[in-house]
Amino acid sequence: MSFDSHASSRSAGPALDASAVPPASVLPHAGGVDPVEAWRLVKAGLAVLVDVRTAEERKFVGHVPDSLHVPWATGTALTRNPRFARELEAKVGLHQPTLLICRSGKRSAQALEVAVKAGFSQIANVLEGFEGDLDEHDQRGHFNGWRHHGLPWLQD
Repeated sequence: MSFDSHASSRSAGPALDASAVPPASVLPHAGGVDPVEAWRLVKAGLAVLVDVRTAEERKFVGHVPDSLHVPWATGTALTRNPRFARELEAKVGLHQPTLLICRSGKRSAQALEVAVKAGFSQIANVLEGFEGDLDEHDQRGHFNGWRHHGLPWLQD
């Protein structure tokens, strides 16, 4: 399912103009959107993008400009963040259209489940994630994902 995106020159940020928020029925609540559609929504100011990867991944692999950060898990052992839902609510609120992204879409899908149970009403997963799935050579970024689609990203 895809969002109806309306082109706009507004930059995405944490606060959205209520008049720009599409009706809830347009959002694939607890579903997923592909990276290109996610970027259209963020660029149009219709959704905020939250990166759920670790701080280290964001720093060394790269991240989407102006994305917010709420880690789903932390450290090299990827210990689950028990405060994830509370931290997410503090950054975006329960009802703001929100897209979650991780490396491949798997951790953000787990984070999505927790967010829905916590009462988030307009939230979806970015399918394929930032780096995408492994290809036939067990490498990411060559098959699909945010970077593979040539969407904006930065590396610190």
